[in-house]
Amino acid sequence: MTTTYAALLRGINVSGSKRVPMAELRTVLTELGHTGIATYLQSGNAVFRSDGDDENALATALEQALHRRFGFTVDCLVRDAGYLAAVAEACPFPAAELEGRQLHVTYFDRAVDTERFADLEAGGFLPEEFRLGDRCLYLYAPDGLGRSKLAEALARPRHVKGLTATTRNWNTVAKLVELTRD
Repeated sequence: MTTTYAALLRGINVSGSKRVPMAELRTVLTELGHTGIATYLQSGNAVFRSDGDDENALATALEQALHRRFGFTVDCLVRDAGYLAAVAEACPFPAAELEGRQLHVTYFDRAVDTERFADLEAGGFLPEEFRLGDRCLYLYAPDGLGRSKLAEALARPRHVKGLTATTRNWNTVAKLVELTRD
């Protein structure tokens, strides 16, 4: 059975480092045997169809292929269409009322528990807030991610150590749901 997935690449094409042209990303995905490939933006979002049913194995194969092609490591997460739609639907914040730059989802390679973030005094960051979801974290940052003190605190090593994590703004979250809809 063929499943539609999104590949979320972490930390590429930022400030000229780890350059991965989207045309070459599409080629890599094709060489891995995937079909229906499309990329979105230059920041490492790709949609593809695959007969594979193991997201972690698909991500590992993509990471290895990117390393062979470009000579550097790129952390990747692969999530199926159903998961992406469920994350969007479960958003604890009023996404329809917010600008895309105000709401973000950080996708994790595995589930995280509240203990990881227990040292953060939530009230100290208001009106910014975060909530944990299924292998993700929702962040409301009314002034945007670049000015967010909470985002800065959440990214500290003690909070993300040992995790593969990558963040997308709500516009990208919604577009990936749209692109992976069968």
